[in-house]
Amino acid sequence: MTDALADPHHRPHVTPEPGGGPRDIVLLGSTGSVGTQAVDVVLRNPDRFRVVAVSAAGGRVELLAEQAHRLGVRTVAVADEHAVRPLREALARAYGTAPVPEILAGPDAATLAAALPCHSVLNGITGSIGLRPTLAALRAGRVLILANKESLIVGGPLVKALARPGQIVPVDSEHSALFQALLGGSRAEVRKLIVTASGGPFRGRTLAEMADVTPEQAMAHPTWDMGPVITINSATLVNKGLEVIEAHLLYDIPFERIEVVVHPQSAIHSMVEFVDGSTLAQASPPDMRMPIALGLGWPERVPDAAPAFDWRKAGSWEFFPLDEEAFPAVALARHVGSLGGTAPAVFNAANEECVDAFRAGRLSFTGIMDTVARVVAEHGTPVAGTSLTVEDVLEAEDWARARARELAQASEAARV
Repeated sequence: MTDALADPHHRPHVTPEPGGGPRDIVLLGSTGSVGTQAVDVVLRNPDRFRVVAVSAAGGRVELLAEQAHRLGVRTVAVADEHAVRPLREALARAYGTAPVPEILAGPDAATLAAALPCHSVLNGITGSIGLRPTLAALRAGRVLILANKESLIVGGPLVKALARPGQIVPVDSEHSALFQALLGGSRAEVRKLIVTASGGPFRGRTLAEMADVTPEQAMAHPTWDMGPVITINSATLVNKGLEVIEAHLLYDIPFERIEVVVHPQSAIHSMVEFVDGSTLAQASPPDMRMPIALGLGWPERVPDAAPAFDWRKAGSWEFFPLDEEAFPAVALARHVGSLGGTAPAVFNAANEECVDAFRAGRLSFTGIMDTVARVVAEHGTPVAGTSLTVEDVLEAEDWARARARELAQASEAARV
């Protein structure tokens, strides 16, 4: 898989830790869902991992200070400069008379942290603001443990230009599953990638039956415990559309050979079908600590990272085709992924704005994808190719967000 960003056959070339000690990790987005579970993995494996820096947006300074103290980090990064004072106070309470770590503050704080000396950077930031830290980690030669799918979605060509073979290890449960299953054969032997979806809380409903669902209903995910944006993306299946684009970029497999299948039990996280008709599936209980631990420890597995199935108990797993009429997000994602350039950034940014509008009651649930589709159509020809820059991506995102807000406001006014 020589053209793949995430190549399980290619072990990363990294400098061993001095004296064979724990692997140094920078953890971005430490107070989020992925971040807190990564902290749990590290604390249970102090002989394997050592976190040297943590970063967060700044909304949970008490938790950030507690993490910094428990992990013994050297640096704490916070995006919100207004959070510096309460963070200092929280660190003083956590550390007592001991010296507190240095603080990096501002919108570039996570980017600076991503370039600090370490073995690996786990990017657990939510949203496209993770792009610059992703690029910084790659540019610094770190192994990138990628949970921030948006940075790859919006900056695919930029990431591909920097990443060396084997430098990225994916953390999303679906892409970690593909990563593992791909070990079963060469790239030439792969017929298709099969990405599984739980179907979210509205599996089996028609588009019309979802017109009046509430944010509370959309937040009631049947199997995973995630943040609000990711959970609502799971309800619309936008997350699955993003994962199709991500699979295309990570593994260099054409879109027409990437399928989505609904699997409500979330036991099989994805599958690879090979040319001889064999299909390899990766299965584990729905617990993000397993793919996180695999990313942190790769190419070694971390014993007892998460619970395993009890195969002595009876059970059954189901699979259903995706209803693309009820859930048009996947087809739209394939379209913008095929367009490339700034089109995925427009799709992602418009969706984030629409999710915010839905949560605030300004947009209906089905209005999310209607609005995103309109913004994508109005975007026109995307900036693409080697000329694409970070500034192009950010400009496209700003336009998409502004246009999505305008359309959501118009929708709200029409409903009143």
